[in-house]
Amino acid sequence: MMHPHTELRYIDDKIGFGVFATRFIPKGTITWALDDLDQILEPEAVEALDSDRKKLVLKYSYRNQHGKFVLCWDNGKYVNHSFHANCIGTAYEIEIAVRDIFPGEQLTDDYGSLNVDEPFDCLPEEGTDRTRVMPGDLLHYAEAWDAQALEAFRHYDKVDQPLAHLIRPEFHEKVNIAARNHLLVDSIRAIYFDRSSMTAAK
Repeated sequence: MMHPHTELRYIDDKIGFGVFATRFIPKGTITWALDDLDQILEPEAVEALDSDRKKLVLKYSYRNQHGKFVLCWDNGKYVNHSFHANCIGTAYEIEIAVRDIFPGEQLTDDYGSLNVDEPFDCLPEEGTDRTRVMPGDLLHYAEAWDAQALEAFRHYDKVDQPLAHLIRPEFHEKVNIAARNHLLVDSIRAIYFDRSSMTAAK
């Protein structure tokens, strides 16, 4: 579920839609949490879909560490990519704001953390030499993303958390440790989908 103080807006014909803040969302706020309305689809089920539905699932879903497709039920599926994302994923099925997000600002994340199946080219951004999102980005950038998330967690207990009730029970203590002890128990690397393990299992 997306943070309640966000809305869907049309950007342009090239980008399409995006998710924008309607109020100030401070650093350290959970901006998205996996919830029980999100669909988690087996790869075989996606492969068996008709071409129109399959195309939409592949466009709007991401893959978890088990290779399953996660299709968000709300505007979460419209969050756009940026190499300078203001929201960072974690191993705890939540994303957190890594800097203050102001009203009218677009919420973004780095698609490199979403286990993309194929490389894709991105719009150019200043301040980075990255131009493509790659399937192995989670392994290459996990340390940097963990550092950003951990710094954001320092603010976690100081801001309103309207999505905190959606944190899954198995992650409650780990989120508290990150916020209060400034220790990230699990790296975002834990959500990497290792395709070689799937091949070996066949």
